[in-house]
Amino acid sequence: MSVQSLKGAALGKLLQVDERGLFEGKIRGKPHPLRYCAQAGAHEWTVIDPFSFAPVLGPTDDFLIAEGTHLRLFDKMGAHEIEHQGVRGVHFAVWAPNARYVALVGDFNDWDSRRHPMRARKDIGVWEIFVPEIGKGHAYKFRITAADGTVLPLKADPYAFASELRPATASITALPGKTDWGDEAHRAHWSSVDPRREAISIYEVHPGSWQRDAQDWFLDWDAMAARLIPYVAEMGFTHIEFLPVSEHPYDPSWGYQTTGLYAPSARFGTPQAFARFVDGAHRAGIGVLIDWVPAHFPTDEHGLARFDGTALYEHEDPRLGFHPDWNTAIYNFGRREVSSFLVNNALFWAEAYHVDGLRVDAVASMLYRDYSRKAGEWIPNSEGGRENWEAVEFLRTMNKALYGAHKGVFTVAEESTSWPGVSQPVHEGGLGFGFKWNMGFMHDTLQYMARDPIHRRHHHKDITFGLTYAFAENFVLPLSHDEVVHGKGSLLTKMSGDPWQKFANLRAYYAMMWGYPGKKLLFMGQEFAQIREWSEDRALDWHLLDEPAHAGIRALVRDLNQLYRSRPALHARDCEGEGFTWLIVDDAENSVFAWLRMAPGAAPVAVISNMTPAVRRDYRVPLPQDGRWREVLNSDARLYGGSGVGNFGEVTAKDGVASMTLPPLATIMLEFEV
Repeated sequence: MSVQSLKGAALGKLLQVDERGLFEGKIRGKPHPLRYCAQAGAHEWTVIDPFSFAPVLGPTDDFLIAEGTHLRLFDKMGAHEIEHQGVRGVHFAVWAPNARYVALVGDFNDWDSRRHPMRARKDIGVWEIFVPEIGKGHAYKFRITAADGTVLPLKADPYAFASELRPATASITALPGKTDWGDEAHRAHWSSVDPRREAISIYEVHPGSWQRDAQDWFLDWDAMAARLIPYVAEMGFTHIEFLPVSEHPYDPSWGYQTTGLYAPSARFGTPQAFARFVDGAHRAGIGVLIDWVPAHFPTDEHGLARFDGTALYEHEDPRLGFHPDWNTAIYNFGRREVSSFLVNNALFWAEAYHVDGLRVDAVASMLYRDYSRKAGEWIPNSEGGRENWEAVEFLRTMNKALYGAHKGVFTVAEESTSWPGVSQPVHEGGLGFGFKWNMGFMHDTLQYMARDPIHRRHHHKDITFGLTYAFAENFVLPLSHDEVVHGKGSLLTKMSGDPWQKFANLRAYYAMMWGYPGKKLLFMGQEFAQIREWSEDRALDWHLLDEPAHAGIRALVRDLNQLYRSRPALHARDCEGEGFTWLIVDDAENSVFAWLRMAPGAAPVAVISNMTPAVRRDYRVPLPQDGRWREVLNSDARLYGGSGVGNFGEVTAKDGVASMTLPPLATIMLEFEV
């Protein structure tokens, strides 16, 4: 075997000094990248020596990684195609501080662990190697030998930008995002406004089951963009929220058990295709939110579980590191490297893919050490309490980092308890989220709508109670996927009554919700009253739109979105008490609710709901201004499949009161005509 510099100068012969394949020889000059010229019989080939290249990571990286404050880890860890010492190749880096040995294996070295052992940066526990003359599209994993000599199952890269399509689990060398973005106007708008005072109406989507192709396979991102973006724009939603798009091994987890936090799932195409979807949505004026899951991770052997033979990302003690609800591991939020891994992931999606926000799943399970645990199954904190202060600090750090680096991006917490200040800024003692899901609204109002109207008079507070705390947080009103699975049925089947009444109830409910303070969220299919319970393994029942009742529901949701977006009174004070006042709060006997929505400089809108099948004629509603109030929405209109009872388009208030007709099982909205 001979050796030469990469510039072509021959540097001499290497002699075999060990039968296992070790060659030795002297070279001239300072250390620099080398190419080996090998010969075996009639065959000759050349190999660039990866160990003749200097390390890529530097002392600044070491310092920030050790401190847990590195906010560009996604530029350093994982696999990156770079030019190093004049040669193109891919740099790999992985954190495995307790490993005895780490080797890189992949399709570029025949999955042979002897060919690319990695260098250990012992001070920070990171292993790295630069592999010259490879690029994008290569499959790879890490072969890790634990401290006790046990060879672990091959591990996928925690920072991989792409992965193989399940059931294969290798990571793929890839570039995230794209370079030719055209969404400057969209991002500039959201950077210039307070989202609490903007209309936000979210269409929640599971990308694998919204629609399917002719072979009943997943739409890729480009096909989805061609169908979903125009549909959402026509329907008037402001945002699409995807259930988790990051790589996950198990379809029925819906993405909530992810093994590849940095990789858009291969089910739907390439990373660049997902970036094109986001860009296309932005150009159409639609924001893109993604569900983000730092609450737990699956224990698949190729994933993060016992990554280097120890509980590296999780806790050793199952009372802290195992989640009984999902049979998953729990991140060790108090370990600075783990917190940094997750914080960087939040920053990564905003930077690489321009997502407009993160909806953080299962926050309550993070905040409490005893969540879903019995006595003796959890460990109290240092003060003897149930609060998980390490998780609290992580969430605050994540929100501060994201809001600090990406103006216009917001976060939403799925938090089902009364933890104080979820959507308050960190400097005011809060968790720092922009919004919180209002789970109480969802639970109480759906419970009310399931009751026979004759009994609703006894449960009036199911509607009124939520408005006593409606401004305690910046709320999103969620009718999410969780309400239409696992035997819960669809929203339509939750409504009481015969078929006509079910549709009327749903129309009245949607109109009331769009008039209720808070941002809106509706899961896919519910905008046209899907009948069957949602399942991730099939497309929605789009044929239902051939039926007038279902088409009417969709027309109503479209018009509600348009009304909500065009009337500041309905959105500009969604999160502030000054935008709401009761008109009728105590008419339990008739099951009537009426309130006023307001915003500075905008015409007020009265929202009036009659939750019984009886038509209320000459019903007197107090209104704050005398004059003409135009009926801008009636959920009982024939256009929507209703009976057509109404007020001929307007009512007149005199001496602070207007006499009007309330349609059966309906909500109307009246706007003061200035």
